[in-house]
Amino acid sequence: MNIQNIPIQSLKGIGPAKSKLFHKLGIKTVEDLFYHYPRGYKDKSIITDISDLVPEYQYTIKATVDSRPLEIRSKKGMLVVKLPVSDDTGSLNIVWFNNRFIKNAIKQGDELYFYGKVKLMGRDVVMESPEFEKTTSAASVNMLRIVPEYPLTEGLSHKDIRKAVFAALELLEGKLTDIFPEDFRKKYQLSEINFCVNNLHFPETLFNMQLAIKRFKFEELFILQSGLIHIKRMNSSEVQGIAFGAYDEREFAEKLPFQLTNAQLKVIDEIFKDMEKAKPMNRLVQGDVGSGKTIVALLGMYKCARNGFQSLMMVPTEILAEQHYLTFKCLLEGTGIRIELLKGSMSAKAKNEVLQRVRNHEADIIIGTHALIQDKVEFPKVGLVITDEQHRFGVRQRTVLSDKGENPDILVMTATPIPRTLTLILYGDLDVSLIDELPPGRMKIETYSIDSSKKERFYGFVKKELDKGRQAYFVCPLVEESEKLDLNSATKYRDELQNEYFKGYNVGLLHGKMKADEKNQIMEDMRQGKIHILVATTVIEVGVNIPNATIMAIENAERFGLAQLHQLRGRVGRGVHQSYCILVSDSDSKIAIERLKYMTKSENGFDIAEKDLELRGAGEVLGQKQHGLPELKIADILNDTALLKSSRDAVEYLYDSGKLEEPDYQSMKKELNARFNKILEEIALN
Repeated sequence: MNIQNIPIQSLKGIGPAKSKLFHKLGIKTVEDLFYHYPRGYKDKSIITDISDLVPEYQYTIKATVDSRPLEIRSKKGMLVVKLPVSDDTGSLNIVWFNNRFIKNAIKQGDELYFYGKVKLMGRDVVMESPEFEKTTSAASVNMLRIVPEYPLTEGLSHKDIRKAVFAALELLEGKLTDIFPEDFRKKYQLSEINFCVNNLHFPETLFNMQLAIKRFKFEELFILQSGLIHIKRMNSSEVQGIAFGAYDEREFAEKLPFQLTNAQLKVIDEIFKDMEKAKPMNRLVQGDVGSGKTIVALLGMYKCARNGFQSLMMVPTEILAEQHYLTFKCLLEGTGIRIELLKGSMSAKAKNEVLQRVRNHEADIIIGTHALIQDKVEFPKVGLVITDEQHRFGVRQRTVLSDKGENPDILVMTATPIPRTLTLILYGDLDVSLIDELPPGRMKIETYSIDSSKKERFYGFVKKELDKGRQAYFVCPLVEESEKLDLNSATKYRDELQNEYFKGYNVGLLHGKMKADEKNQIMEDMRQGKIHILVATTVIEVGVNIPNATIMAIENAERFGLAQLHQLRGRVGRGVHQSYCILVSDSDSKIAIERLKYMTKSENGFDIAEKDLELRGAGEVLGQKQHGLPELKIADILNDTALLKSSRDAVEYLYDSGKLEEPDYQSMKKELNARFNKILEEIALN
């Protein structure tokens, strides 16, 4: 039965005002209601005798009210309501605080069910502020069962949502159509939809509840990955791409002023093979800090230019765009390949001149920020599109950039190590290449965690490094003072360092609120060694490359995620000198201490990302919204890896076996297409 078109207001007890409250939760239809997953459950199904109650646990009891509620005032003026109740095994007081309505809701002699936490109040055992219902309540949705608890909005209670779900289940009992055919359910051990909807919201047993949760988690992961693989296969099989020819790109690679690692060569080979096929490349290059992804991208652009096409490279910051431009210009000198830089901060005149050269195909490689995806920017012959630091961009931005050409090859790069469990979902529409080797001779960055009491000693160490001709970064989480957070402000900290601790040295300041030309000038001064210490916010997290910088000091380090700390640490250790990362924190949080301790022990970005995921959860580490993906409502990427894999296998099985064309799978195919469109809409909105 199609439940997408049954409005929530058609259910008994939901009028216009209440339906608006449901709409706030995204619940407009009965289908939305069924997929409004409980956030947890309370087991109220077992009745316990009063004589068996133990303090600090929650129970359901059936008891008779012995006398009217007694109201007393505590010494602090709080209203305390005591209700004496009993069963055949004993008696106790039920206690409420500041509740004036209880005395009118309960009468002496009432037989009620109570559910709440038992506590000791002095020497007496009491049940504190319980939920309760009369035994005469017909088909209770709130008592004597495993009861769901839902995400709420102001004005809607758990009871309101339970009542609505129960009414919908009664209305549609046994009438829901399963998108998964029976043989598919058997293959992947999934329970039937009517059974699952009932037991997700009102489980008959804990085992049935687990079966229902498993099915809905599988379904959520299956639908999402189906959508991404659908996009991937549409892009790769149904669309005609550019078949690039082989020129002298491999010889160019051999002439670079440094030796490529085996991992780089392997990924370059994968990229070249993709580019030489007559279908669009869609590839993610994932590698740790300093693994050499930029050079891999340059070789792809070189091959593209030799074939007479243009390459676009979008990066998240102007600092990084400028840096790539200068690096590529140097490496491409003498090749005849023309390179342009396009930034939002350029003057209108300079920008128009660049755009004119791009339109006339007088530029082969164009590097820029979001300025590249503006409507007025036209590229006559785009063959390759690259997004660098992909974690800063969404799926939609990647799509808009690729639309600048006719089915160009797409290369996506990220230096943020993404845990293996997340890669399947976040980049399900891409083939994945991994650069898992650092260039030879790269020294380990010595990492230490200290508190503020050791700062004087640390500053002395920094001075010794500066006197050797080295440079340092000092990173703060905020630009200006905050009343809410006791964190070092970058502006104040820079002045403090310059005027008190590092007189005679030049201390610079860099943060996201500065104008682009100011940022570029600061980085140029840093490159030339005019700045000895650069105090900065995380604007330097991505791609900044100053080989002479050997110290990375991070203030309030507990405020950063492990992956972000690893990115910041990767700004040093890029030259021939021993480098150091100092994590400064006065936090006494056990998790913060554990995280910082882990940073001092590990330099492997992928291991660090896995640890970050374990400690902080997937939502904090990589919120889906920044990737343009729909938010997962019931599945947990961290804890549901087995289901993630089996749902992925199921998607591949469906596509590869041709099952979707069989009669029994037509309703599934139709439903999948409808949900694909919903996913694409959500991606477009993010």
